[in-house]
Amino acid sequence: MKISLAKSSPLSQTNFTYGVATAAFQIEGAADSRRPCIWDTFCATPEKIKDGSDGLQACDHFNRWEQDIELIESLGVDAYRFSVSWPRVITQSGELDHQGVAFYVQLLDSLKQKNIKSYVTLYHWDLPQYLEDKGGWLNRETAYHFRDYVDLITQAFGDRVHSYSTLNEPFCSAYLGYELGIHAPGLKSKAYGKQAAHHLLLAHGLGMQVLAKNSPNTLNGIVLNVSPCYPKTNSEQDKKAAWAADQNLNHWYAMPVLEGRYPESINSLPEEELPPIQEGDMAIICQPLDYLGLNYYTREVYQDAGNNQREKWVDESLPFTEMGWEVYPQGLTDILLQLNKQYTLPPIYITENGAAMADSYQDGEVQDLDRIEYFQGHLQAVSDAAEQGVDIRGYFAWSLMDNFEWAEGYEKRFGIVYVDYATQQRTIKASGLAYRDFISSRQLAKSAQSQRSQYGQR
Repeated sequence: MKISLAKSSPLSQTNFTYGVATAAFQIEGAADSRRPCIWDTFCATPEKIKDGSDGLQACDHFNRWEQDIELIESLGVDAYRFSVSWPRVITQSGELDHQGVAFYVQLLDSLKQKNIKSYVTLYHWDLPQYLEDKGGWLNRETAYHFRDYVDLITQAFGDRVHSYSTLNEPFCSAYLGYELGIHAPGLKSKAYGKQAAHHLLLAHGLGMQVLAKNSPNTLNGIVLNVSPCYPKTNSEQDKKAAWAADQNLNHWYAMPVLEGRYPESINSLPEEELPPIQEGDMAIICQPLDYLGLNYYTREVYQDAGNNQREKWVDESLPFTEMGWEVYPQGLTDILLQLNKQYTLPPIYITENGAAMADSYQDGEVQDLDRIEYFQGHLQAVSDAAEQGVDIRGYFAWSLMDNFEWAEGYEKRFGIVYVDYATQQRTIKASGLAYRDFISSRQLAKSAQSQRSQYGQR
């Protein structure tokens, strides 16, 4: 089974960027050489992680990074998206940890040497515990600590980086971590959710200001997770439920970043849940973006549940991933077109897209054909949106390798590379080989085209 798109597709052109993505806490391990973060604390809290595991070793990437970079190179990708561990590179007193910085510098130098573009995420959920002890994202000062971290680390990295994103999925940090309590730091309050969200967005704006000053030649932006929200029926009640979910999930983050204001659903919030906006905040949040990163996994369907409540509905006839998420590629086309219609968008990168599947390692192989189908459907969905006018410049498969899947522990495998956690052996799955072959087919087409030109053929 292979992945293919029409030769005429914008995604088939050699200037379209293909990559793989990871996050520091999920793969690095080597927890003894950094300060603790909120996920260390969360993992150590009973019954928070489904399999009782932690990220202390993870994929041991910190010690195996050279092997992993060679693995990335063998996949033929143009780019590698990874995150910096804030508690690895900044001390509690706010200075650079030079040992931590050296790890990333050697990683960046190796990528540059291999002509693989580095897409660096500055915050992928691993807030230093010493900042959480002072209130974490409920404390406005954390946004300014983030600004200072961005200032120091961008100066240390110099010209090695191709692209920076300030935050990965602030919705998840705020909603899952501070409102529902199912992610670190495990707090549960609607008021906390909106408070944390505002300070995360403020951190983004402050970080973008620093990037504009320190790193004007990199592509600088933010990564948001998006899911189109559909009504179960055409009833006004279901439409209203879907609209409210769409405001909360998609536009609560996109609108401040792109337009400097919160969506109109803010007017229906009780006073204690309103974000703590200070004068000038929205102007800081709304900085010019070189690109917008979007992460997509599934859609959401809502129905009215009475008493101003809504509930999710799932279509049992669709295929599901191991996360229990519907496989619905059309949703990716729909949300891209919806956002493009509503906003004046900067160039778009699909910074995460992938699926946890029930992988089986047999005879040295993983025949994850369902994951290949997932990629095929979603790449076609991106292509459909691009052909309808959305300016999409790149696509990153999530994830490079199986890893610590947050509150799910190690039970869910998203990788295109299989990891045996006991031995740390890596094995490229059938999906990884299909992705590699798909990417290399563009280069072969380019080579054949240049040969024909050379011999005067048309």
